[in-house]
Amino acid sequence: MSANAPRYTLISADTHAGGSMEQYTEYLDPAFRDEFDAWRNRYKNPFKDLHGHLRTRNWDNERRFKELEEDGVVGEVIFPNTVPPFFPTGAVVARPPTSEEFPRRLAGIRAHNRWLADFCSVAPERRAGVGQIFLNDVDEAVKDVQFIKEHGLRGGALLPGVPDDTDLLPLWDRYYDPLWSACEDLEVPITHHSGQGSPDYGKYSVAWTMWICETQFFSHRPLHHLIMGGVFERHPKLVFAMTEQGCAWIPGVLKMLDGFYAQMASGRMGEIKFDAEDRLTLKPSEYFARNCYVGVSFPNPIEAAAMKTVGIDRCMWGSDYPHHESTYPYTTEGLRIAFSDWDEADVRRVVTENPAKIYGFDVDALASVAAKVGPTVDEVKVPLAEKPKDSGSPAFANTASR
Repeated sequence: MSANAPRYTLISADTHAGGSMEQYTEYLDPAFRDEFDAWRNRYKNPFKDLHGHLRTRNWDNERRFKELEEDGVVGEVIFPNTVPPFFPTGAVVARPPTSEEFPRRLAGIRAHNRWLADFCSVAPERRAGVGQIFLNDVDEAVKDVQFIKEHGLRGGALLPGVPDDTDLLPLWDRYYDPLWSACEDLEVPITHHSGQGSPDYGKYSVAWTMWICETQFFSHRPLHHLIMGGVFERHPKLVFAMTEQGCAWIPGVLKMLDGFYAQMASGRMGEIKFDAEDRLTLKPSEYFARNCYVGVSFPNPIEAAAMKTVGIDRCMWGSDYPHHESTYPYTTEGLRIAFSDWDEADVRRVVTENPAKIYGFDVDALASVAAKVGPTVDEVKVPLAEKPKDSGSPAFANTASR
């Protein structure tokens, strides 16, 4: 769709989907099926949007196309949502497996990746699936990246969090260099979704409260680790995105890291001495501008304004469908509250051009559907006077920065 088209071509850089337990059985390695049957009979899903009639949004093609088009969305980057075999909870918040759990959990994510490849093949121009990997065994992770590339999962690889209270090596360890090299060579982007990397808060009644209070901090840490740990120094073509974490926090963090870099470049930071081989060759903000992108889901006005500081060329918009906090079914209203005062060209950058560039969408292939269902440029220009009262999205609940 041309820059002068009357409607926007909406590509959500943040949606979620997954298979049902029955579907995952079909995609699971047969060696694990008996054990999976026993496991699923004991498992109870804790998430509201995976109960009853709501759960079919994750795999029902007809329903999903209908609801997304009614919401004006024609392209989607698809993160996991349902619970893969042998997982303790949803994929984007589950802690990494222990060495004992690893074989089963690995079989579980591979079942999901096979399901996702078929799910995306129904409409490959509209769906960019994000495949799952684990960091427990780098050779197996490289195999999964190769699967992701070979099976057209253009959303790339979902980078797990690395909590400090596990046996996993930190992201800056050179053990992972073969993984980063594979992603570079195969042009597979990596994305870190919010919700991962938190410690085990134990079986306390306040455990989820503590998780809510601190999850954003732990979700931000991979940016520190990949920049300051020298991963982007060693792998200049690695593409890294952060999703559903807002973006207003990024300028302050980059300013802080640039300050650390300047002191380290002098050879000392307080009492700590830094040798020449410990120093980065670029400022942290320069690595961010070269390697990093951010998917800003359900942006409020503060987050939308922060996109311009972070860089319009670095940011993408997301709806977070089908989650309770998504802008669905009020995505046009969400765009109005965030972007009514923006130039049309800048809106197109964050809702179309940037996700198309990073995740390989063919915008021309989306044009015919967008011409029918996309929100109009004129609609989005109208400031939102009244927020939807029945929406659970933070886009409408407040204007506080996430």
